[in-house]
Amino acid sequence: MCIKIRKDLIFSCFCLLFRRPGEPPLIKGWLPYLGEALKLQKDPLGFLRTLQKQHGDTFTLFAGGKYITFILDPFQYQLIMKTHKLSFRIFSNKLSRKVFSIKKLETTDDLSNDLHGCYHLLQGKSLDVLTETMMQNLKQVFELHLLKTTNWDMAHLLTFCSSIIFEITLKTIYGKSLAGNGEKFITELRDNFLKFDDKFPYLISDIPIELLGNIKSIRKKLIKHLASEHLGKTQGWSEIVQMRQDVLEKYYTLEDFEVGAHHLGFLWASVTNTIPTMFWAMYYLLQHPEAMAVLRDEIDHLLQSTGQKKGSGFPMHLTREQLDNLVYLESTVLEVLRIRSFSSIIRFVQEDLTLHSETQDYCLRKGDLVALFPPVIHYDPEIFEAPEEFRFDRFVEDGKKKTTFFKKGKRLKYYLLPFGIGTSKCPGRFLAVAEIKQLLVVLLTYFDLELIDDKPVIANRSRLLLGVQHPASDVFFRYKVKT
Repeated sequence: MCIKIRKDLIFSCFCLLFRRPGEPPLIKGWLPYLGEALKLQKDPLGFLRTLQKQHGDTFTLFAGGKYITFILDPFQYQLIMKTHKLSFRIFSNKLSRKVFSIKKLETTDDLSNDLHGCYHLLQGKSLDVLTETMMQNLKQVFELHLLKTTNWDMAHLLTFCSSIIFEITLKTIYGKSLAGNGEKFITELRDNFLKFDDKFPYLISDIPIELLGNIKSIRKKLIKHLASEHLGKTQGWSEIVQMRQDVLEKYYTLEDFEVGAHHLGFLWASVTNTIPTMFWAMYYLLQHPEAMAVLRDEIDHLLQSTGQKKGSGFPMHLTREQLDNLVYLESTVLEVLRIRSFSSIIRFVQEDLTLHSETQDYCLRKGDLVALFPPVIHYDPEIFEAPEEFRFDRFVEDGKKKTTFFKKGKRLKYYLLPFGIGTSKCPGRFLAVAEIKQLLVVLLTYFDLELIDDKPVIANRSRLLLGVQHPASDVFFRYKVKT
């Protein structure tokens, strides 16, 4: 590790001293190796906006031993999609090795291609089946526990969302345990998973995992829980899990440790951003009862139009198409993602290249990173009026989904990018949004909900440029079944 950092420092110093003609402005900071990483972590949006004013829409930032060229003009986003010299796969494979201990992806392109080929099972008819299965699991969870809550019950909102999202997602994707200790298994798996996920910002860094406390042993436990031997004891695998397992068995033996690591990575991708998105959706709705009233009215109208009555038990059944027709619910979810998604879109520069933009050409070096940072447009007051405010109906116009937004008098093709762009777009985005919609519909239909804490909740910025921001603290809310 020390040798690696020393080599990185030598290489970084060389690059700092010898800039090439045509390269973007370099902001390097004065801290060795860290560069401007601390400023970027403290306030990524504010810091990048300041640099944008000083250096224009394209500049290179030295942070954490990496050279990252940011492109902040949304009309230039297509630049990163037009060249094969920029790779998302190289970046994501390195992340998989660091976080999940998956090594074969970096050396076996066919494995990556075959796993990528499974993602069509998260769309179309396969997605309809997953959505239906998810509703049945949601029904089971609520009937067993929450629908018996006739008196006010109090809970931490983040803990509540984490528990439900994790259990429903796990059962929908991996099926149900055939063993008698299913609830105990889910609880142990969830608790270890949340501890693991909490260390994610450190796992993607160059800090050796041995210095991160017991996280290595927790990761090992999770991988063992998701190994072929244990998954074989569950019933009701989704199509995508079955196909992924078939692919993995082509490249590994059943006993190979990396099989469980692949399943951990897939489970992590399925819940890590869904949990905080659900938290923020609930938090904002509880803070805005007028929004909650509109959503309840919209849901009630749909239930009546489909001949469904609210009563005891859980008679509700909504298809994905019906969920998508709830325009105010859709707008609420999109608004949460606009405010709280701080994902950057990152590509690895595979060889020296020149980006040709409308205003200026920029030279990039092999081994550097290129990044888009969508929050710059998500918080642009020229695109979104009062961007700091939560407006549940921001994406509704004349009773339909609003898709036209402008900057400098020109219509934007890319105005909301919580899931990435191009071929690297999050393949599970449709399932994640459907899950959040289902859970919101059930909670708003069957429960009275109130926020107890009036303290403001700020975001935890430790995840830097990856994913939906997690809350820095939890809040109490209370709920009871409607009479």
